Amino acid sequence: MVEDKKEAPKFSKEQEIAFLRGSLNTLVQERNELVRITQNVEAIMQMNFKRLEELGVKISINQEKK
Repeated sequence: MVEDKKEAPKFSKEQEIAFLRGSLNTLVQERNELVRITQNVEAIMQMNFKRLEELGVKISINQEKK
């Protein structure tokens, strides 16, 4: 059976520019949210490390170096 290959819809230059700008705006917002979440996780981890040290527990974090 032969598959029909459909071509991608053609957009005008203005439509393509608008689409790409919208995509980039969305991706920037998603990246910013990811950074915010990462900062929150880091702050919570630091609070937990500090509290563990106050309780006399020593924590060693092994990080891979590239």
